[in-house]
Amino acid sequence: MLDNDLKNQLTEIFKPLNKEIEILYHQSSHSSQNELLDLLNEIPKINSKIQLKTTGLSSESPAFSISLKGIPARVHFKGIPGGHEFSSFVLAILNLGGLGKLPDSSIVERIKNLKGPIKLRTFISLTCENCPDVVQNLNLMTIYNEHIEHEMIDGGLWESEVARLGIQGVPAVFNGDTLIHSGKSSFIDLLTLLEKTYGKKEDSIAGVAKDLGEFDVVVVGGGPAGASAAIYSVRKGLKTALIAEKFGGQVQDTKGIENLIGITYTEGPELAAQLMKHVSQYPVQILEHRRVLKVENGTLKKLTLDSREYLKTKSLIVTTGAKWRELGIPGEKEYIGRGVAFCPHCDGPYYKAKKVAVIGGGNSGVEAAIDLAGIVREVVLIEFADKLKADQVLIDKLKSLPNVSFLVNTKSEEVLGDGTKVIGLKIQNRSSQDTSKIDLDGIFVQIGLLPNSAFIKDVVKTSAFGEIIVDEKGRSSVEGIYAAGDVTTTPYKQIIIAMGEGAKAALASFEDQMRAPLGKL
Repeated sequence: MLDNDLKNQLTEIFKPLNKEIEILYHQSSHSSQNELLDLLNEIPKINSKIQLKTTGLSSESPAFSISLKGIPARVHFKGIPGGHEFSSFVLAILNLGGLGKLPDSSIVERIKNLKGPIKLRTFISLTCENCPDVVQNLNLMTIYNEHIEHEMIDGGLWESEVARLGIQGVPAVFNGDTLIHSGKSSFIDLLTLLEKTYGKKEDSIAGVAKDLGEFDVVVVGGGPAGASAAIYSVRKGLKTALIAEKFGGQVQDTKGIENLIGITYTEGPELAAQLMKHVSQYPVQILEHRRVLKVENGTLKKLTLDSREYLKTKSLIVTTGAKWRELGIPGEKEYIGRGVAFCPHCDGPYYKAKKVAVIGGGNSGVEAAIDLAGIVREVVLIEFADKLKADQVLIDKLKSLPNVSFLVNTKSEEVLGDGTKVIGLKIQNRSSQDTSKIDLDGIFVQIGLLPNSAFIKDVVKTSAFGEIIVDEKGRSSVEGIYAAGDVTTTPYKQIIIAMGEGAKAALASFEDQMRAPLGKL
């Protein structure tokens, strides 16, 4: 099942493994069982530290668990971890062996502090690009807290369970039969969710904040702009820290990248890994899986983090990018994962032969409608403005599709549901003010990006759209605070521009520090 190139790669990846790992599979009469066994039998041949055993138990569909030898398994897979989930399988082995990218001590303490028992199931699709992050993050948490168990379930093999639970989007995380999360999520968001859902064992320490020290430069954000700013700062001899919810930022969600000059083609996760590797070559203190709660201005800026930590810095460079914008209409949040979706690649297969709407007539919306047209029965594209805003070549393609229609000058007013799933959308014609209802099975929201500036909007000046207003050198309205990338008013939200703007902000910060009188920025 594994070709020779992949076997050679796994040989190198597993070479440092010095702990004994057990893969425990269930017996099954399912037609895919042999496919699973073909995969699992290859792994012990690659590294003798990995052993394959049967549990002797039976399962409707292929299923197995992974654990350290002699320790009850807490990481489970129902399905064959192919496609995007193959990386989840490999990382589960590595992480159990103490290898790979692991959280630092402060984050580990938060995981250990979660109250148990916590038993989670994540339903996925093997074509979903957001699912592996959720699966891998929850698997990782099981290593540090013996009261957490997690199971990945391939919805394609457990269709009866998907139907029973009314799942219409993935990843879908369940506690028993209760949906607690749907859609993409970062490690810190999942950890925070578990803290709120299950509680913490030692709430008494919540008020104790840890001082991480003082820095010359603190970069907030780990995307292209943040990586660039950190590298340029530390190369100038400045003591530098980088805070990120997830290294790579929005780049992690980008598929093919063909316009990064000098690199003919790459993909988001690969570029994010290269950025991390580059930053790690320098003495930058990387604080991942953290969110800045508050910034206090002064000669030294104080940053308070959600991890009960704080630090101070002479210069602050904000590179927090942007996130998908929500409609903000009634019913939207209530039906996320139950008919409201943001990723056509991830959730499109769940709407096969159904009718869906795509909201947003820009490039992303029109591209989503084109992609979905090959899967669903019918697509209705809805645009607020009086014409579509996408490139003409995309509009021409859209108009050529027989199962796609579009409405312009139309306001989306309310997501309609029956309590378990989306059944329609209430819309209003902006010219006549007439309202009507479209019967739908799903709604894909594609209306652009929202700058991640909420934590600092009361400190620096922002535009009407929430972008941090910067000058030609990345300086904000506040001395010592700089910004770069998609979170700013700088036009053209592109990777290459973000990298350049990050470097520029770092150089401006260095320039200002060198010119400042002793004791002042």
